[in-house]
Amino acid sequence: MPEQRSGARVGAADGARPPLLASRLHPPALPDSVLARPRLLRRLDVGSAGPVTLVSAPAGWGKSTLLAAWTRLVGGSAGEGAEVRPDGSVAEAARPGPAWVSVETGDDGDRLWSYLAAALRAGTGPGWDSAPLPDRRPRPDQLELLAAGLAAREEPVLLVLDDLHRVTDPAALTGLDFLLRHAEQRLRLVVGARAGLPLAVHRLRLAGELTEIGPDDLAFTDDEVADLLTAHGVALTGAAVHRLRERTGGWPAALRFAALALRRQPDPSRWVEQFGGDQPDVAGYLHEEVLAAVEPAARELLRRTALAETVCADLADALTGGSDAGRTLADLAGDGGLLRRDESRPPWYRCHPLLADLLRAELARLPADELRELHLRAAGWYADNGRPAEGLRHALTGGHWDRATEIFVAQWPELAPYDPADFGVPAPAPPPAEAVRRDPELALACAAERAHAGDPPAATAHLHAAVAAANTLPAQRRDRFLRLTTAVELTLARLTGDHAEVRAAAARLIRAHGAAPAGAPTTGSDPAAGAAPLVSPVAGGPRGSATEDAELRAFAGTALGLVELAEGQLPSARFARALGAAREAGRLRTELVCASRSALLNAVQGRLRAAEASARAALAMPPCHGWACRLDCAYAHLALAVVALHRDQPEETAGNLALAGAATGQPETSAGAGTAAAETTATALAALCRAQLLHDRGEVAAGHRLLAEARHRIADRPAALELAHQLLAAEADLLGARGDLEAARELLAAPLRDQVEPLAPVAVALARVELRAGDPRAAARVLPDWSAPEAARWPLPVRLDAGLLDAVLARQGGDERRAGRTVEQVLDLAGPEGVRRVFTRADPAVRDLLAAHLDTGTAHWSMVSDLVRGADEPAERGPVEPGPTLEEPLTERELTILRYLQSILSNVEIASELSLSVNTVKTHVRNIYRKLDATRRREAVRRARELRLI
Repeated sequence: MPEQRSGARVGAADGARPPLLASRLHPPALPDSVLARPRLLRRLDVGSAGPVTLVSAPAGWGKSTLLAAWTRLVGGSAGEGAEVRPDGSVAEAARPGPAWVSVETGDDGDRLWSYLAAALRAGTGPGWDSAPLPDRRPRPDQLELLAAGLAAREEPVLLVLDDLHRVTDPAALTGLDFLLRHAEQRLRLVVGARAGLPLAVHRLRLAGELTEIGPDDLAFTDDEVADLLTAHGVALTGAAVHRLRERTGGWPAALRFAALALRRQPDPSRWVEQFGGDQPDVAGYLHEEVLAAVEPAARELLRRTALAETVCADLADALTGGSDAGRTLADLAGDGGLLRRDESRPPWYRCHPLLADLLRAELARLPADELRELHLRAAGWYADNGRPAEGLRHALTGGHWDRATEIFVAQWPELAPYDPADFGVPAPAPPPAEAVRRDPELALACAAERAHAGDPPAATAHLHAAVAAANTLPAQRRDRFLRLTTAVELTLARLTGDHAEVRAAAARLIRAHGAAPAGAPTTGSDPAAGAAPLVSPVAGGPRGSATEDAELRAFAGTALGLVELAEGQLPSARFARALGAAREAGRLRTELVCASRSALLNAVQGRLRAAEASARAALAMPPCHGWACRLDCAYAHLALAVVALHRDQPEETAGNLALAGAATGQPETSAGAGTAAAETTATALAALCRAQLLHDRGEVAAGHRLLAEARHRIADRPAALELAHQLLAAEADLLGARGDLEAARELLAAPLRDQVEPLAPVAVALARVELRAGDPRAAARVLPDWSAPEAARWPLPVRLDAGLLDAVLARQGGDERRAGRTVEQVLDLAGPEGVRRVFTRADPAVRDLLAAHLDTGTAHWSMVSDLVRGADEPAERGPVEPGPTLEEPLTERELTILRYLQSILSNVEIASELSLSVNTVKTHVRNIYRKLDATRRREAVRRARELRLI
């Protein structure tokens, strides 16, 4: 092929090919009021240092604007530094920058390569004659020459390809893929595309040669939304800005529409609340740019599944009557980016909020009978798949009154509200008064639905309507009605934070429907413990089944446990009994609530093996088929954080604390006062963990402040003494660690003076203070007897601390024999649970004691040897009883990152949590995939769970 010099025509030699458009060889002009987004520009800077950077998202996410802004910022382009002459030839840039090509529909291989050749000439600068640039799809020998020419360059060539998804023939880009593989990274691509990218994305991803910027990255943050509105002359409150971002999902196109419209609004904040996908500008854009490219069958699936907030393949099949929705949903999530997919198995999908608005508006135009049928299908599917609240809501919305009552009567225990994430769902239209008079249980069903949605006033109104119509019930149904009414009353009392009424309702529920037979044990003041069998509503017949009895014990026990937790108590036995009853009754939702709380409370008591088993069982349970149960999983992760803390695994502790955010940072709301109060207890326990981690890093003052704040938050809860004393002891320990022994004594003096039980944590803490002060006699006087029978009820870490202090005092008193015997007893208790922190983070006297004990002989030689080696530099440790091993084990850092992979955090967010670079995290992730023989995140997590690594 003859050599083409600078300024030669880029096209066929005979001039038959159409001329090139200069507009396609430089980035488009930026719109007015364009927002600079430094975080994304930095991502492009970093990504462009590697082979391929892919900016992928649906229409309107600002891909072209971002790439154009970055290209201009980097400096020069084919459009700015080069000229396309009228005859089709290209004058090269004097100072080359990124080469740019805007891909258009219909670009075949020859036409695309005409533009690629022109862009590469401009982007490589004057004098690059080492290889010919073909003006049509190159032959293999031409590709090899071009690859060799690129590889010989000192500086790489940067090529930006915008809208590459418009190339529908994969063969058109085989040459580009060849250059990427053989140009020795002297060709770097930055690609903007919507979907269906004809590049070897999976190969690039596995090789670590792909930087991806997707919708999550392109979505505007609150600060960026505020900046955009300011640029358009719009002033909004911070709350309204946040709400606008939520409503739009951070979608740039929608935010620009909103910014333009807000300038004309007299009340911008109110307009934001009404903004949705059915707005004319937004709806038109969605129709023309988003839905127009979707196949009719897939669009119909989107419309019908818009009935639900989230959807899985099975639910989609139920709503559409089809059998292959799984593939369509995966395609829409993977290629088109129209759906968001979670990490559960099977996956659940969520539509963008504005697209969902539009689809629901279309759905509302269906014939009334067809819409009622869809709601009936949804109600049946949800009721049969562990989500009765959604099933009940759809039955009520569709006007299927009998079906709504059936769901409520059959599944009332699972309708209790346990997670504020369920609150705020709009209410279905109330049933006609005639329907309520005919069946008062229908009004109870409405009350239960509103209670589950966190709407106590509406629930109370429905409850009053049910009671008013109760006299219409036949006699044989009145007992059941009374039980269900009491259950709703209990739920409402818990929801509004009326703890006295919760206890009274629980007592009424058991007393009215389960009087103990003669000889049965009584339960004293605990109405849920050991409840007697229920009675059947049929007079004179057998008094109920074992399942009904278990349902009642699970429901009442869980409610009472949550109340006690909200008061600051640590009712581990309560949740353990309720957990057993929930399993007996087969109530998975209640089981998950109890398992997660029981795990945390077991961890606090030092029952680490039971806590870990319960937490992992909770996390392994089906997560209520979708995006719910966030709070329960948060409790399970908090339990694992406490377990890891006692096992002296700081990185795992920090990782699980990050995953426990829903339980430790929940703001109080009026609709969920009781729930928020319960989370205050979890927040205090999380503060205890964080303070210990801060202490380990030498940030003692910060840990002290954290504990003081946690104590202040529970100061108004008289029942929270056990928790308060644990916080107090930890706070005093931090004061003592920084040498402020007098302040530590003063902090501990009040509970010891008032003799308010439980005193063990406070007394042990004071004994440590006295020992640090050099007064072993004072320490011995206040140290409680850790071997007494009542000490078995102490939290295990407190008991182990007391035992070690006792051994230190014995050794300092010259009784080496008793000191050794005491240490051995402490090891006997600590070993089965894998407790390490009391040894590895102890004062030097304990470490000396362990070293001496190793010399004198011990049945725990391996454990003590490990503790002595790790006392100065505590390391992450694996589980006490590891599962199957890998041929190449994961490093401690890889294990930490693997635990983060269970969450929805991106690599960037994981890197931020661990203070690592993104590339370091990516390297660890690739190693994790290789060692676990996995190719994607979910597969790696599943494999790790099979191996009991997480």
